[in-house]
Order: sequence, then C-alpha cells, then structure tokens
Amino acid sequence: MADIAPIDLAALAWLILVWNGYMIFADRFKVGGYSLMTVMKKHRAGWMRQMLNRENRVVDTTIMSALMRSVGLFSSITLLILAGLLAILGSIDKIQALAEGVPYVTEMSKASWELKIAMLIMIFIYAFFKCAWSLRQFNYSIILIGAAPPVAEAQTEAAQKFADGAGEVIALAVSNFNRAMRAYYFGLAGLAWFLHPVLFILSTLWVIAVVYRREFRSQTLANLHSIPGMDKTP
Repeated sequence: MADIAPIDLAALAWLILVWNGYMIFADRFKVGGYSLMTVMKKHRAGWMRQMLNRENRVVDTTIMSALMRSVGLFSSITLLILAGLLAILGSIDKIQALAEGVPYVTEMSKASWELKIAMLIMIFIYAFFKCAWSLRQFNYSIILIGAAPPVAEAQTEAAQKFADGAGEVIALAVSNFNRAMRAYYFGLAGLAWFLHPVLFILSTLWVIAVVYRREFRSQTLANLHSIPGMDKTP
C-alpha cells in the first residue's frame, strides 16, 4: 500500500462512492419516479397480458430468445475481457516497460498497476455475474410463457396475476442486464486511470452524466412514456 499514491486510493474510493450512490438513486426512482426501467416495465406488463390472448405464443418466445442472445453475447465478451486482464496481471513488468514509451501515461509503481488492473477485473467479474443471472431469469421467463394459462382463461383474475408476475420476472432480468451495462461504462472510464487519476475522476462523472441522461432525460424515454401502455385488463 505504501507504493500506491494517495490520489489513486482517493480515485478508487470515488468510483465506489459514485457508483453505489447512483445505483441507490436509480433504485429509488424505480419506486417513485419514471425512468426507462419503470416505463419499460409498464410495456412489459402489457406484453405479458397480450401474450395471454394469443393461442400461438411462438412470437413471444422468439422475442425472448432475441433478448437472451444479447445478454449471452455480453457474457461471452466479458469472459474474453477477463481473460485478457488476467493475462496482463501476470505480465505487469512487461506492460510497465511498454507503457514507458506511451505518451501521456503517468508514471506508476508496480503496486499501482496491479491495483488498477485488479479494479478492472472486479468490475468485469461483477458484470459477468449480472449477465449470467439475467440470462437465467430470461430462461425462467420463457418457462413462464410456456406455462401461461390458455386463451379461454386469459381474462380471469388468476391469469392476469400470472401475467403481472411474469412481467416482474422479465423486469428483474432486464434490471440485472442494465447493471451489467453500467459496469461496462465504468470499466471504460477506468481506462482513464492509466493516464491520470484526476482524469479518471472526471471520466466517472462523465459516465454518470451519460447514464443519467439516457435513463431519466432522453428523448427515447419521453417517446416511450407517451405511448399508452396495455397494462390494464380490458
């Protein structure tokens, strides 16, 4: 620890504080405000209710499979990133020697290199676990579509509760995938740490601003919010 500059430790603490603070903020908005997650939750509930009215539910499983392919792709990419980072961690001395000739890269001790690479490894381990859990939840959702009540019972109270429950499971899957995507954003910001800790601090602020705008202030959100949801029983 003595070989690690205090500003590097401060930058790491800043990342942990900002990331967790934003997650708490975003989770509170799920309850009391409207964001991409809350608006799409309404549309997913409408999707599940419409699914009950279809005799042939192939279209629903096809949509779900497309969503799962996206999550599976990021799971595979995350493993490749982790493999690369672990390889770098085992060759710190060579990486240090190569970085000495790269412009704008700040001079760092071996301990600082290890800390920064370990930080990236932890970020992408977190992303992988979130992707893997999201993938399993999407699998459970497909099973729920297969177990959905028949069309003749679509308007019963039990069927509507089933649709709401299925929508909740899909919402949880999407929420976990969304957290994995945030990890990617912060991982990219972490690359700036190799240039300078202050640049890293500024990059995390930029990531927060981008994520906040997309989830709470984007034109996409405004358009989705203006579309009437089919989340009520006819």
